[in-house]
Amino acid sequence: WMVLSLAVTNPLALGHGARRLHISAAYRAKAKVSMSRFEPSSFISYEKLQSNVDIVRKRLNRPLTLSEKIVYGHLDDPHNQEIDRGRTYLRLRPDRVAMQDATAQMAMLQFISSGLPRVAVPSTIHCDHLIEAQIGGAKDLARAKEVNQEVYNFLSSAGAKYGVGFWKPGSGIIHQIILENYAYPGVMLIGTDSHTPNGGGLGGICIGVGGADAVDVMAGIPWELKCPKVIGVKLTGTLSGWTSPKDVILKVAGILTVKGGTGAIVEYHGPGVDSISCTGHLSVRAGMATICNMGAEIGATTSVFPYNHRMRTYLEKTGRAEIAAVADEYSDLLVPDQGCEYDQIIELNLDELKPHINGPFTPDLAHPVSEVGAAAQKNGWPLEVKVGLIGSCTNSSYEDMGRAASVAKQALDKGLKCKAQFTVTPGSEQIRATIERDGYSKILGDVGGVVLANACGPCIGQWDRRDVKKGEKNTIVTSFNRNFTARNDANPATHAFVTSPEIVTALAIAGTLNFNPETDYLTAPNGEKFKLEPPNGDELPSKDFDPGQDTYQHPPADGSSLKVNVNPQSNRLQLLEPFDKWSGNDLENMQVLIKVKGKCTTDHISAAGPWLKFRGHLDNISNNMLIGAVNSENDAVNKIKNHLTGEYGGVPDVARHYKSMLHWSPGIWEGDVTYSAPQPDFLISSETNLKKQGLLPLTFNNPSDYDKIRPDDKISIRGLKSFAPGKPLTAVLKHSDGTEETLQLNHSFNETQIQWFQAGSALNRMKEMQH
Repeated sequence: WMVLSLAVTNPLALGHGARRLHISAAYRAKAKVSMSRFEPSSFISYEKLQSNVDIVRKRLNRPLTLSEKIVYGHLDDPHNQEIDRGRTYLRLRPDRVAMQDATAQMAMLQFISSGLPRVAVPSTIHCDHLIEAQIGGAKDLARAKEVNQEVYNFLSSAGAKYGVGFWKPGSGIIHQIILENYAYPGVMLIGTDSHTPNGGGLGGICIGVGGADAVDVMAGIPWELKCPKVIGVKLTGTLSGWTSPKDVILKVAGILTVKGGTGAIVEYHGPGVDSISCTGHLSVRAGMATICNMGAEIGATTSVFPYNHRMRTYLEKTGRAEIAAVADEYSDLLVPDQGCEYDQIIELNLDELKPHINGPFTPDLAHPVSEVGAAAQKNGWPLEVKVGLIGSCTNSSYEDMGRAASVAKQALDKGLKCKAQFTVTPGSEQIRATIERDGYSKILGDVGGVVLANACGPCIGQWDRRDVKKGEKNTIVTSFNRNFTARNDANPATHAFVTSPEIVTALAIAGTLNFNPETDYLTAPNGEKFKLEPPNGDELPSKDFDPGQDTYQHPPADGSSLKVNVNPQSNRLQLLEPFDKWSGNDLENMQVLIKVKGKCTTDHISAAGPWLKFRGHLDNISNNMLIGAVNSENDAVNKIKNHLTGEYGGVPDVARHYKSMLHWSPGIWEGDVTYSAPQPDFLISSETNLKKQGLLPLTFNNPSDYDKIRPDDKISIRGLKSFAPGKPLTAVLKHSDGTEETLQLNHSFNETQIQWFQAGSALNRMKEMQH
């Protein structure tokens, strides 16, 4: 080991390109490196990744981006796979699966339904979504364990039976746990949460998917992904002062908007990636992972940074020096090729970047902090900050907490505390224990902060907020990632703004949006005016991390004899019944359920918050379908016309009535995408995941045709008997005045996906193939 460590101490200093250092193939074969300490017999295979990349590079005859190297390096058939960015579907073999406890319920129910005995790749379940913030960490966690006991027992026993690792409630947020234990340069990981791209901060391709995708990978079936385009973000200059890595993604979100990254991987590169200054830099957790995490807010497939010395240090500090050593050996594989081409390039000079705050009601409405006060006054947004909230999967690292504590300490030294309420969410049990040991928790508590459980909490709406009434106009500032209407506290009048933890802390102390810490002064109790110095914080603890309590449950080597019980009377869990097969006929005279107006995200389609408790019960979770979407007919939310009765009702209620009376569910028109199928019991944002449920996602050949649809139309989808890849389908609109119109509808189904539709779901098709 001494020889190895000396040989590869600083390969990155030699520059990227051809491999500079070599360890013999015999040595590499002998020194297998485990993917994690929890799976000692599952090994990293950079050799396979390198081999696949070499095959594809030779076929394409061009330099590859880092995204392409990792994605194409995981191809099921690199020799024959058709590769065309933005067009073809890739069949991939991801390395591992991670599931949070809300989405894991349905994924495990589907896996049970598949009849397979054990997962085919390393997989984990993380209990972070079902813990409601109310009083403080310990009490909230105890209450969650009691309220969610049935779900936790199900996930624990299902994990044990089918070979899935189980992180107990209190262990931390899934994405922080992944970064600390499972992400590594070059890994391909899929996770059942939209912020899975967080792992790109450690050089992996980590993609958020629906539960059905996770089931495919756990079942050992190639996973399909539309070949992503690649957006390059070239960073130059250096971060300094109050500017933080969060400002990079807040700025990029302002440029690209919530749709600008759709179908693309965002790849950061350039000299700014490796920049270091005494007050701000792109560390792994508080920098690169934060930026990748919030890439979900621009619709990106995922985001990634190239391997560098900071990643090596983070791996070493989190007990994975052997992974760092082998990553050093393959460092040329883990960075983009010289001369590679991007589909779009954004250039960002970090020297010129200013602290940003985005909102309200959307994460792509970007303002410099220096201008948000004036914008609030102009637009009538409340200036008073009611609550400042730091943490979440986006900003809950040791460095984040340290930088926030450095701001808080300056105020305390002058006798000041927060004017606003202030909450702190540690990202993991390891972070909680370490910031407590190193005094950060005390500083943040003394300034007025309440430390919440190691969980998602208010970021996803798990917040029993009591300081304002529902409908009361107010402002909160957070270091979270999303701020759509009512997301955090179920109050549509809450104006939520997202920014860095240090800016949140400063604004919570000042108590107003109209405060720029770069130029404005605070007043101490003795009348002294003072300015806050720019924050600072150690990237990693000098005394190593304190792991805190052990919260991991290893699955037994053989769980086949274990039982997983689901009570038929449960309102939280429900075993799945197979969806009906396609009838063999066209879909005729479907009633439009709702024509949606404006933005329609996962929050609008299937809200979280109090609904998370039903994520394992398909029938009950369907009661939140599209209840946040705006009806184009009347600009109302969750108020649509039942065209059988003439009365208005909630979206799920009308859908259930149609289903009971007509024996099929209605077409659902959302934005410029049509979700139509015999059985749309629930909706998921991923197009591929929709297909896996037997649904038929279609797009208008002419986007303006969307305007031709009327809320009381009846629609037929024709051409299904000759359904084929690349062959458009036809929609016939029957208007209530007796007139008809015919529209062309496009689709992206391939042969395999058409088989899913015909079988009623991908799961049905999987079962057909077993017999």
